[in-house]
Amino acid sequence: MKRYVVLDTNCLLQSLSQRSQYYKVWEDFVMGKYVLCVSNEILEEYEEIISSHMSSMAARLAVETILRANNVVRVDAQFRFNLITADIDDNKFVDCAIIANADYIVSEDSHFNVLKSIPFPRVEVKRLREFYEELCANQ
Repeated sequence: MKRYVVLDTNCLLQSLSQRSQYYKVWEDFVMGKYVLCVSNEILEEYEEIISSHMSSMAARLAVETILRANNVVRVDAQFRFNLITADIDDNKFVDCAIIANADYIVSEDSHFNVLKSIPFPRVEVKRLREFYEELCANQ
């Protein structure tokens, strides 16, 4: 059974380069080994941040790859849960995870730690290394 995952932008960014230790995260997505959950807000942030760190061409290619993939769930958050108050911009990932019924969010951002203390709706967060190791174990 495939995992449904929301990737925080920085985790996606870390996985795009073939030289990255986390390239397997991107590669396994492209190969359809897990389902990526996104919203329009998340896609816009992906493009903006990847453009600023790599290039606009790399950003367009990454977003186009996501949009064309069969293993993507696109959601539109009609309701805002506002579970993260320290950086409200992070809520787009939480809302997406809840609406898509994702198994977890992959993030290195400490703002997501507050989710551990919220009993409902329950949103699990994994570190990038944990997700990477899980992908390696399931080869």
